[in-house]
Amino acid sequence: MNTTTMKEKEISAAEQNKKLIRNAVDEIWNKGNFDALKEMVTDDFVIHFPRAGEEIRGPENVKHFYTNLRNAFPDIHFTIVDQVAEDNKIVTHWSATGTHKGEFKNIPATGKRVTFNAMDIDKVSNGKFVECWTNVDELGLMQQLGVIPVQ
Repeated sequence: MNTTTMKEKEISAAEQNKKLIRNAVDEIWNKGNFDALKEMVTDDFVIHFPRAGEEIRGPENVKHFYTNLRNAFPDIHFTIVDQVAEDNKIVTHWSATGTHKGEFKNIPATGKRVTFNAMDIDKVSNGKFVECWTNVDELGLMQQLGVIPVQ
């Protein structure tokens, strides 16, 4: 008799959601395959940033955001450091490295190599991302770019 406990189903769903994140990091973030957005995010997908009112809504705006990021850091590469998942939420600690070769947030290219970290909490429904809460170490990034002095 093949019985699956509720805990096994939970683990399976959690593992599937972690796999979805890993695929998104590989295809969208690292390879720039923005066509994959259609398969991975809902039409009303939203990314929430810690600054009040700052959000990115919908696949086209996400594509625009990542296109600008890749233009600023053409060699950017994202690495998943750790993940924890439960039910339909996944927490991912990731890091990124890249060389600042284009304008970023009105900062002209500096040519500096940077490494920064972030934590995301993603919510998945029916195998697609519906929401992401992200917290990027922007202070560390701005210090590496020389925009904010290191104290």
